[in-house]
Amino acid sequence: MDTNFVDYVRICCRSGKGGKGSTHLHRDKLTAFGGPDGGDGGRGGHIILRGNKQFWTLIHLKYRKHIIAKSGGDGGSSHKSGKEGEDEILDVPLGTIARDLETGEFLFEITEEGQEVILLPGGMGGRGNAHFKSPTNQTPRYSQPGVDGMEEWKVLELKVLADVGLVGFPNAGKSTLLSVVSAAKPEIANYPFTTLTPNLGIVPYRDYKSFVMADIPGIIEGASEGKGLGVRFLRHIERNSSLLFMISCQSDNIYEEYKILLNELKQYNPELLDKQRILAITKCDTIDEELIEELEKDLKKRMKGKFKIPYIFISAQSGFNIQELKDMLWEQLN
Repeated sequence: MDTNFVDYVRICCRSGKGGKGSTHLHRDKLTAFGGPDGGDGGRGGHIILRGNKQFWTLIHLKYRKHIIAKSGGDGGSSHKSGKEGEDEILDVPLGTIARDLETGEFLFEITEEGQEVILLPGGMGGRGNAHFKSPTNQTPRYSQPGVDGMEEWKVLELKVLADVGLVGFPNAGKSTLLSVVSAAKPEIANYPFTTLTPNLGIVPYRDYKSFVMADIPGIIEGASEGKGLGVRFLRHIERNSSLLFMISCQSDNIYEEYKILLNELKQYNPELLDKQRILAITKCDTIDEELIEELEKDLKKRMKGKFKIPYIFISAQSGFNIQELKDMLWEQLN
């Protein structure tokens, strides 16, 4: 299992305190009692998230529990402002969502390369005494202190950005397909729940084109209520533009299984049903042509109306119809 894939971290953020304003009064060789010329304090450092497409996971933040930005500098004489506190910039993968840990409130999502959003703003710098001069008070001897930075716990969650998401019960052959069509090396074994983290693979296509495929851990009936590996993985499917349903040809009832999978997605988020879909019936190297024909007749009869879906019989082991499947996916994506 790829333990380097981290899609959820909690971090304690502390933004910088603002610098204090100066209470300086102007003095030089020619001026014994000048007016106020105290400058403003600099703002404290922000904590900023920045989209970086070189990153695939949040593992680099997993062990950084405290993120602390620098304080702003104090104001000086001659209206000089204090220096701004250095911002703490955290690079995150595209598809990262920020939430407040206390309230669970959604704050924002990073979706573009180089996009920068302030996660926690630094404290404002205090104003120097020059701001407080008035006709009745020509030499104010006070200024503002800087505003304290904030300290808050935030949650960062990653939704994998992929073109095709693989949807199926455990052991439907998703990892095997991914290992055959891409260079990804998911763990494969003949028992349910081998895949505990989403695996991503770049699938090369004709003429140097490619698309990204994500193997999402098998959903089981009740995943949307949090059973199995449930909701944590369903959220990765939200970003996929196309869904590839995978059901083994050894299933007791392909049509019923497809309906259950569809229902799980609907319970979790009805919008998932707006995505394009293809059904792959897997492990077809284990049955003969006659049986494939029978299954096909049955599917033609039942896959009607809202359950109509383009389908294809494949075998990742023998390579049967794999190129044809890639063609179907490519057409759907483009």
